[in-house]
Amino acid sequence: MFVDIHCHLSFPEFDHDRKKVIERLIEKQVSVLLDPGINVPTSKKSIELARDYDFIYANVGLHPHEATLPVEESIFQELETLAKSPEVVAIGEIGLDYHYPDYNRQAQQDAFRQMLRLARNLDMPVVIHCRDAWEDMLHILTEESHSGMRGVMHCFSGDLLIANECIQKGFKLSIPGTVTYKKSILPEIIKNVSLDDLLTETDAPYLTPVPYRGKRNEPAYVPIVTAAIARIKEIPIPETAKGIAQNTIELFRLSTQ
Repeated sequence: MFVDIHCHLSFPEFDHDRKKVIERLIEKQVSVLLDPGINVPTSKKSIELARDYDFIYANVGLHPHEATLPVEESIFQELETLAKSPEVVAIGEIGLDYHYPDYNRQAQQDAFRQMLRLARNLDMPVVIHCRDAWEDMLHILTEESHSGMRGVMHCFSGDLLIANECIQKGFKLSIPGTVTYKKSILPEIIKNVSLDDLLTETDAPYLTPVPYRGKRNEPAYVPIVTAAIARIKEIPIPETAKGIAQNTIELFRLSTQ
């Protein structure tokens, strides 16, 4: 059973062939898919998609790119209402992203803290996006820490030191298709952490793995990521897939048949 814990299947890039994409992921034995929201409209679409397919689960969140200005309180209130939908299993995609020059550091940090506190209040895991902001990210997680804090570092991009600190804080590392790229540092991370700490994702329609790089990514490609992890850790693919699926089920408290 392959799992894609982060796929934007509800995004417009899939509007013209979403049913075909879903048929292909089923053919490739992808049995669990999590669709994250990045704002109120996309969170609603994620929930709608999850209502249509019993193997798709929704996330509700506010991406750091959506926090370019101080966020209105009404947006947080609406996200809280959406997060209480039965289809929602996590708060995400949330986090910090200092990559582009026009980012608003304070607005991002304030929004991130708000979403972390929502997850705490609802006892839900968080799906975190972090780019070029690891120092502030880890500092905020330390300040907002609580006994039930848990989640995933989506599309993990840190070094081994950061990886171990994230794991110690209760987070798993999600591996995307970039693990197949020649200059990827992910193989070193994968070698040095337990399979229990790993998840798989596509981040589709982005970060397409080799040999499909340059094309739109889709969830049917997540077995390529699983196979890469299996090869690096020298564990059979079925055993690797089973372990990652179990990690997913436990972290997000999924009900599976």
